[in-house]
Amino acid sequence: MIIEPRFPAHLEVAGLVRAVEAAGGFAVVAAKGERDAGTILVLTIDKGENARIYERMPTATGQRSWRLTFTEDIENKQKTSEFLNRRRAQDPDLWIVELDIANGERFIGLSGTID
Repeated sequence: MIIEPRFPAHLEVAGLVRAVEAAGGFAVVAAKGERDAGTILVLTIDKGENARIYERMPTATGQRSWRLTFTEDIENKQKTSEFLNRRRAQDPDLWIVELDIANGERFIGLSGTID
């Protein structure tokens, strides 16, 4: 089993916010978690639409990779807020970072949006 070293969560979040803003997008930390080891959830949207939520999950080998954990229901956008609230209640150390930029997935190392 390989265990990858981790950057402190607050540094990873700060870098993510800066990278998105430098590319002309908007990024905001919607919830701050545990400074060093908190889990990071990334909400990607493009002009306020098409919300997708990614979370880095451990794999069987001990590595951690980003996984799509939620896709917005166009008919019921309230479900996105409910999902985030539920996750935050489950994990008070959770960071929630919102990226409003086209193809926001590229900032977490994913090649593009999933349709």
